[in-house]
Amino acid sequence: MTYRLWVDKLVQYGSAFLLVIKVLVVVLIAAGLTIKAWPLLQNENLWEILSSSVWSPLKGNFGFLPFILGTVWVTLIALIISVPLCVMASIYLVEFASDRLRKSVLPLMNVLAAIPPVLYGVWGILFVVPILSNYIAPIFGVETTGFSVFAGGIVLAVMIFPILISIMVEVMQTVPQELKDASLSLGATQWETIVSVNLRKARPGIVAAIVLGISRAIGETIAVLMVCGNVPQIPTSWFDAGYPIPALIANNFGEMMSIPMYDSALMFAALLLFVIIFGFNLISRVVLNRLEDHG
Repeated sequence: MTYRLWVDKLVQYGSAFLLVIKVLVVVLIAAGLTIKAWPLLQNENLWEILSSSVWSPLKGNFGFLPFILGTVWVTLIALIISVPLCVMASIYLVEFASDRLRKSVLPLMNVLAAIPPVLYGVWGILFVVPILSNYIAPIFGVETTGFSVFAGGIVLAVMIFPILISIMVEVMQTVPQELKDASLSLGATQWETIVSVNLRKARPGIVAAIVLGISRAIGETIAVLMVCGNVPQIPTSWFDAGYPIPALIANNFGEMMSIPMYDSALMFAALLLFVIIFGFNLISRVVLNRLEDHG
């Protein structure tokens, strides 16, 4: 009995130690980025940095608004494309597809998730960009090279398909069959049952999947960098070029560090990305808890 109690205590304190290490890593990342970005924050007003649209490192102008809005544009487009498609695909796989089809598609999602992001970027350059430039943009009377936030959003949407569908399918499969049968026995159609029972019961899990997808989309670098155009401007339409924050860091870190404050500005970009993702996940966790409480 003493040995078993000793093992329990060891597991308890070991788990607590690992938790502290995990939290400490996050704190150290935030502290390190803050220290590196501090010279810029000392010389420039934070509001001016976030609200200015002028990016000219040679002249000492570090306006991050184009990069913030570029990130927002790409992420929102990816969500607008991916969320409805993934919800409907998950409903079909759970409620209508045969077991054979379901067992074939779900492993394929894992294969798609394992594809390196650079291959998605190459696919975007070879297929998405020409289609936007030659076929879709002319429909709206727009001339574009195809390298745009729209292209970045499409590539990101395809990249987050696997994680969204995998989680949504798992969540929908946990809805008790008894609830579905009760709804059908009361005269509801299958679609009414899906809307009022399946989606309502699986709502917290669906929100969690979307949160993970957004976190992946916000932090994605290579694929977006290859198709967004990388022009430091505020996008005004889907066909405008953009410059998301991860692409800014990947493109410029390690280059032209002799420019005063340039290194600090890039570290501030990393800190800004960290704060956006951390804050978004924190808010999403609160919303998710409320959904679970009212579910």
